[in-house]
Parts: sequence; structure tokens; C-alpha cells
Amino acid sequence: MTTFEQIKKIMDSGSKEQKIRLLESLHDSEDPRIISFMILKLDDADIEVRGEAFSSLVLNKNNISDMLTENLKNESKNVRGYSALVLANRNDRKSIPEIALLLEDQSPMVRSCAVGALGYLRASEFNTAIRKCLDDPNIEVKKSAIKSAIDVGDKYILSKLEELSKMRDPEINNLIALARNNLSGPGGI
Repeated sequence: MTTFEQIKKIMDSGSKEQKIRLLESLHDSEDPRIISFMILKLDDADIEVRGEAFSSLVLNKNNISDMLTENLKNESKNVRGYSALVLANRNDRKSIPEIALLLEDQSPMVRSCAVGALGYLRASEFNTAIRKCLDDPNIEVKKSAIKSAIDVGDKYILSKLEELSKMRDPEINNLIALARNNLSGPGGI
């Protein structure tokens, strides 16, 4: 068994491979200190380490939701955004109101993650907030909002399709087609 001091040393200064192996092995930890380190690795400089931290947190069967929810207020945009996505992937519906607060975040990445998380959680009670994100100045937030509107079944998106299609973005065009297929019934609009 690895001691907490060994875990801390690897998390702070280990190689990418060491961090990834350690994160893989910690997916069932319930030690709050270890969970905190795992959450902070959502902001690691290496994308593979961030990905492994994300996976380990999603797979963790223990009750770590409160710690993840607390980190929705972390100073790191990566920790805030990815914590919202971890909560969504854990199907943590009680965190929906706190995730919704991130729709006003200064970081477009965090807003995109938050609106995506609401869609993933089918948080139709936040349709109005998701709709507001359709007018966000950031295109990635708009894309996430379109997908979320589809996920929650909000037919309001259909009234915005013509306006959104003027952006001439291939991803948005694919989402428009998805919206037409999923929300307008047989034959589209």
C-alpha cells in the first residue's frame, strides 16, 4: 500500500507515467486528502494526467460529490469546468443548482462545461439558462448549449436554427441536423 506521503510526492513531482499509474490505482479511494489531490490533477499541465484524474473520479464509487461540488468554486478554470463534468458523468443531480451557477463564469471553457453538464444531466428545469447560452459570445458555449437543448428536449432550439445556421460552422450544422431529427418529429421541419 502506498502511503499518503508517497502519493503526495508522486502527485507533486512524479513523471507523467507515475502520476497516471497512481491515479489509476486510486479510483476507489475514500480518503479526502487523496480525493483532493485527484481533483487538483484536473488542472495538471499534461492532458493525459488530467484525463486519468477525470476517469478515476468518475469511476470512484464513494460519496465524493460534496468535494467535487466545493471545487466548482476553485480558482482554476480547469478544476471548475472538469468538476462539473465529473459530477454530470457521476449522474449527480443534486449538484445541478451549483453547476448552473457556472453559466455566469468568466471563463468560456467553464461555461461550456457547465451547460454541457446540465444537458447531460437532462436538467430541463434549467431550460431558460441553457437558452441564454445560445446567445453566448463564445462559439464553443453555443455548441454546448445547442447539444444541451437537444438533450433536455427543449423545442425552443428549433426557433433558433435559422439564426444559428448563419454561423456556417460545420459542428453547428451537424447539431442543427440533430436538433431537427430529434425534436421536430418525423420528416423534420
